[in-house]
Amino acid sequence: MSLQTMPKILFSRYTVGSLTLPNRIVMAPMNRNRATDADLAPTAMTAEYYAQRASAGLIVAEGTPVSPQARGCARTPGIYNQAQIDGWRRVTRAVHRGGGRIYLQLWHVGRVGHGALRADGSQPVGPSTARLESDRVPILNARNESVLVPCDAPRALETDEVKAVVVDFERASRNAVAAEFDGVEIHAANGYLFDQFRCPYLNDRTDEFGGSLENRWRVLLETVVAAADAIGRARVGVRISPLGTAQEMRPDPDPLGTFGHLARALDRVGIGYLHLYDQSESWIHDQQSRLLRHLRGCFPSTMILCGGFDVRRAEAALQTVRGDLVAFGKPFISNPDLLQRLRLGAPLAPWDSKTIYKGGAKGYTDYPTLDEEIAASENHCGGSESCVYPCAHRGFR
Repeated sequence: MSLQTMPKILFSRYTVGSLTLPNRIVMAPMNRNRATDADLAPTAMTAEYYAQRASAGLIVAEGTPVSPQARGCARTPGIYNQAQIDGWRRVTRAVHRGGGRIYLQLWHVGRVGHGALRADGSQPVGPSTARLESDRVPILNARNESVLVPCDAPRALETDEVKAVVVDFERASRNAVAAEFDGVEIHAANGYLFDQFRCPYLNDRTDEFGGSLENRWRVLLETVVAAADAIGRARVGVRISPLGTAQEMRPDPDPLGTFGHLARALDRVGIGYLHLYDQSESWIHDQQSRLLRHLRGCFPSTMILCGGFDVRRAEAALQTVRGDLVAFGKPFISNPDLLQRLRLGAPLAPWDSKTIYKGGAKGYTDYPTLDEEIAASENHCGGSESCVYPCAHRGFR
């Protein structure tokens, strides 16, 4: 990469609330399914994994269920009991010791789940009884192995139960602060509970949480306000996925109106950031995108962009002020030192898709850094210019 094209903004400082980030690179939340004990608490290996990636400007830790009812995958750590709080505290302290900053993504899957994921065998819940037809979720079989099974049919939440979900998120926000996270991100993307309430095709409710656009966003906005009141507005972020079709969702019939309404409401609340995820990796890179420009106008505060970014695309988005921070997902799985590699223009290591959710250290904490790769290649070839591991001889140090 030439000096003329070297990113200038991506590696610059940025402030979110009272938190100063040394660069604009965010590690996106990615489930890794490594909680193995009965309490479903993060392990020492989880602390090592996040500490390895502490050079990111901000880490947003994986989607974390706020209650047993909120679970949708086997072996996802929660944030609703003391063992989980203690486990996450080990993670945050490891990241902070490494000079990093870390938020926790708070998660309720809604209808995406199975009774086997809960001790009482209870079925998933959602805004209605509409079920997923083909998507599958991981549960544990009799041999304690993760297997994919069809989702159970959901039960529609009663009105008082919807209000109880708000309390669950408020409690989870307080628990996250007790675990020494720098803030929380409320997961309202990817076809999970809040996205389901938003969706006019799924939400057929006749109470205060259904019908009008205002009512369909009500549970999310009440949750955001509750979390903000509990831990401070600047420490709360929200993630959305406009136009997303994950978990068998259908694109919103009026995305500018629907998500513009939410963005303006979140701006009035005064949250720390809005995180936009483009599942298609298309419109978020288009400077002329009506949706992106509209959301930017509705939410002038800190905006994180996510979806298929590399260094060039990230710098372009920051240069044109389409966003303030850029989130990278899978590259962080296989490149614990992603910041260094991006800064140097060094090759990125590929990730092994077979080990993303498998469990154990393989494909989790065993990916080498660039420095480790260089040392290994030099030991292998003795410094020969004809080495099949040429990165050591290109000045990537």
